[in-house]
Amino acid sequence: MPDRNSTSAAATTAKFIFVTGGVTSSLGKGIISASLAKLLQARGFRVTIQKFDPYINIDPGTLNPYEHGECYVTDDGAETDLDLGHYERFLNVPTSQANNVTTGRIYDHVIRQEREGAYLGKTVQVVPHITDEIKRRMLLLGQTGQFDVVITEIGGSIGDIESLPFVESVRQLRWELPENSSLVIHLTLLPYLKAAGELKTKPTQHSVRDLRSAGLQPDILVCRSEYPIPTEMRRKIALFCNVNINSVIESLDADSIYSVPLLMLKEHLDERVIKKLKLQGGTHPDLEAWKDFLGRLKNPTEEVTIALVGKYVELPDAYKSIIEAFVHAGAQNECKVTVRSVQSDHINADNVAQLLHGVDGVLVAPGFGERGFEGKILAVQHVRENGIPFFGICLGMQVAVVEFARNVLGLKDASSTEMDAQTANPVIAMMEEQKNITQKGGTMRLGAYDCELRKGSKAAKAYGRNHISERHRHRYEFNNDYLERYEAAGMLASGRNPETGLVEVVELPNHPWFVAGQFHPELKSTVQNPHPLFVRFVKAAIQFRKG
Repeated sequence: MPDRNSTSAAATTAKFIFVTGGVTSSLGKGIISASLAKLLQARGFRVTIQKFDPYINIDPGTLNPYEHGECYVTDDGAETDLDLGHYERFLNVPTSQANNVTTGRIYDHVIRQEREGAYLGKTVQVVPHITDEIKRRMLLLGQTGQFDVVITEIGGSIGDIESLPFVESVRQLRWELPENSSLVIHLTLLPYLKAAGELKTKPTQHSVRDLRSAGLQPDILVCRSEYPIPTEMRRKIALFCNVNINSVIESLDADSIYSVPLLMLKEHLDERVIKKLKLQGGTHPDLEAWKDFLGRLKNPTEEVTIALVGKYVELPDAYKSIIEAFVHAGAQNECKVTVRSVQSDHINADNVAQLLHGVDGVLVAPGFGERGFEGKILAVQHVRENGIPFFGICLGMQVAVVEFARNVLGLKDASSTEMDAQTANPVIAMMEEQKNITQKGGTMRLGAYDCELRKGSKAAKAYGRNHISERHRHRYEFNNDYLERYEAAGMLASGRNPETGLVEVVELPNHPWFVAGQFHPELKSTVQNPHPLFVRFVKAAIQFRKG
C-alpha cells in the first residue's frame, strides 16, 4: 500500500468528494451532488462537479435517448451525460469535456498509448494502467487552481461489474491524497414495506458492506426515503455501517429537485463535509436568490399549457433540459407551466387540431431521423395558421422552414435532405464539411457558436442584445439558396452566424410568437439565468391564454 503523498495527487490543493450509489439506480446522485455543490458555492467556495460513467461508449452522443436520456452538450462541444445539465443549472457555471469521462474514453486513451509504445512493452492491465488513467482524470480539474472542491459522481451502483475500476481508483486516491483532502458520500435507499409498515435498513447495510469489500469506507451516508427516518433507525444505520450518527443524512422525496439544496442544508450535509475536509474560509450560506426562485416557482399567479411535440416523449429525460428550462422560465413569469407531451408519430391531418386543442403554445423538439417528421410539420402548420405561440429548437426550426416552403412558398416537394436525399427543393441540407464523414460520434456541428441577431427582431428583443452565443448539435442547415424567397414571403432570418452566414434563427414578424433556432437554447438555461427565449415564449403563452 503506498504512503500518503507518494504520487502527484499531493500536488493539488483542492479537496475531493466522491459520490457513490447503492441498492438501486436512479436514486439521484446527480441531484445530491449538485445540491451539495450549491451549498458549498453559497458559502463562497469554488466548486465543480464531474461525472464518471461506466459504459464503454466514448460518450453519450451515439446513444438512443430511450437508453440514456438526452445528450447534454457543453460550450466546448463535448457530448456528455445529462447530469452535467443539473450541475450547470444549479451552479450557473459552465462544464466542459473534462467534467464527463466514460470507461470507453479511458480504454480508448490507454489502448492508443499502448499502440504508440508508451508502456515500454509492459503487460497493460486494469491495475495499474486503467486505474492510473482514471485517477489522472479525477485529479485534472483539481489541479487547475480554479476550484476549492471537486465533486466526482461515480455512475452506476456499487456491485456493478463495470463500476469496479472506478471504485478501485477512488480507493487508491484516498491513500495517495493528503489527509482530510477527500471523503466518500454513499447514497442508498431505505425502502418502505407497506405490509410491515416500516422502513428497512438491510439494503443499506448490504450496500455499504459491498462498498467496504471493495476497499472504501463511506464517511457520510445519504439515505433516500419516502418517510422521515427515526433517530433510533439512524443509530442502527450508524452502528452497522461504521459512520457517525450525525453523518447519516435523511433525503426525503422532494416536491421539486430545486428544493433538495434546502433539505440538505436542514440536514447539515454541507457542515459535515466542511468539518471532515477541514475546509477553511467559508461564510454563512447565501441562498436568498435560490429561496426567491423557489418562492416564485411554488406560488404562481398564472398557468399555461405547452405542447411538447417530439418523438421521444415517452421518456421525460429525453427532453430533460427543455422541461427544466420551462421550470426556470415559468418561475421568472410567476407562472406554472404544464408541459403536455405529444408524440409526433401520432399526429395526422385529421387529429392535429384535437391533439393541440387547449394549448397556449407549442414547442417542436429536437431529434434525428424521419420518424415523426411529417407529424411535426402538421403541428407547425396548425400553430402558424391559428396564431398559437410557437417555439422550434434545432430540428424544430428545420421543420418550420420545410412547412413554410410547402404551404406558403408553394414548394410542395420541399424537404430536408436528411429525410429525402432526392428532394427537388432541399430547403434544409447537409453542411459541406459533413458530407464525407462516416463516423457518427462527435462529428456534428457541436458546441458554442456566435450569432448576430437582426435589430428589432423578436429574438433580439427577447435577448436584449444583438450578439449571442449558443450551443449546437446538428449536421443539417438552412439552405441559403432559398433565403431571398423566404424573406420576400415573410419568414425572416433574424439570426445568422457572422463567419459563415448560416441561418441560426427564423421568425414570423406578423405572428404573436413564432421563433425557431438552429441551436439548443435549453442547454444554457439555469436557475440564476433563465433562458430569454423560453421566458418570452412563456410570456407569449400567457398573453395568448388571456386572449
